[in-house]
Amino acid sequence: MPVIKSVFKNVRVNERKRLINLKTKNSFKNEVKEIKQLLLAKKIAEAEKLLPKVYKVLDIAAKKHVIAANSAARKKSSLARQIAAAKK
Repeated sequence: MPVIKSVFKNVRVNERKRLINLKTKNSFKNEVKEIKQLLLAKKIAEAEKLLPKVYKVLDIAAKKHVIAANSAARKKSSLARQIAAAKK
């Protein structure tokens, strides 16, 4: 248990930030899962429509430092390649 007053505050702040980061991380994970399910179901047009939304969510997560910028770029590139491959 913390003894110093400022440490109590740090614990509260860390918990609040952890929940915000968790919400951001879950949102992009759910969007990526949704696109992958659409690709498995061969619904390529719907996946293409959802792609800008996924890009936005990944960019926000990278901007908030929830995930690394390169990680977001890699996920976006991977999804774009999967959609392009499914079109063929």
